[in-house]
Amino acid sequence: MTANNAQEYVLIGKIGSVFGVKGWLKVASYTSLNKDILSYKPWYFRQNNGWQKTEIASGKMHGKNVIVQLDGINDRDQAMLLTGTEIAVLRSQLPELAENEYYWSDLEGLSVESIDGQLLGKVSYLMETGANDVLVVETLKDEHKGDKEILIPYISGQVIKSVDLKSRKIVVDWDPDF
Repeated sequence: MTANNAQEYVLIGKIGSVFGVKGWLKVASYTSLNKDILSYKPWYFRQNNGWQKTEIASGKMHGKNVIVQLDGINDRDQAMLLTGTEIAVLRSQLPELAENEYYWSDLEGLSVESIDGQLLGKVSYLMETGANDVLVVETLKDEHKGDKEILIPYISGQVIKSVDLKSRKIVVDWDPDF
């Protein structure tokens, strides 16, 4: 099955290196708990400018790593062809979120402006720091400063004043020179 609507898909991980000789693969999970990636079935891989559906034949934790064997992948050579491939699921497979909760993929690409209306840039990606998540905002090109990133802690109410997915905008109480 091939589908091309990227809006329907949410990245949940990436295939890492091969594991052993029987087609097993290490998986880098983007889920809260690494093992949670195994609960999402089926998976989709981005291949040939579209998404290809795949099934997990077997999967388990191996120490702190997630390892999987996929249907039809039975040896190391076949598995090596998938290294570096992104793993996605359909948005409809994800749990419903509470009000004012968002998936990181929903925030990436949104414009960020200060409470006084100054455009700071766009969310490039998010990262987890332990204390709180952080928005990595790519600033607008500035002749004097060059390209740079602003790190803004995702602290709802205190720093993050509003998120509007429809207008694709986040308003923050943050000094861009901090």
